[in-house]
Amino acid sequence: MAIIVNLDLVLAKRKMRSKTLAQQIGITEQNLSLLKSGKVKGVRFETLDRICRALDCQPGDLLEWQAGNSDSEGKQDL
Repeated sequence: MAIIVNLDLVLAKRKMRSKTLAQQIGITEQNLSLLKSGKVKGVRFETLDRICRALDCQPGDLLEWQAGNSDSEGKQDL
């Protein structure tokens, strides 16, 4: 199982910079970068809610499931 994070695509559609989103939702740019790259093993619902509110989107716009290997080693929770 693999979860694909499409945050870059949604940011591009909304013409918003990562820095702006990070400021709006109250997380560091570094943590947002980790989320965008998929290098996290989890995300809090509160964080997901803030992202969806800021980008006016649904969680399904940001996350996609693909069958495959599940590799959570080296990933962190946000």
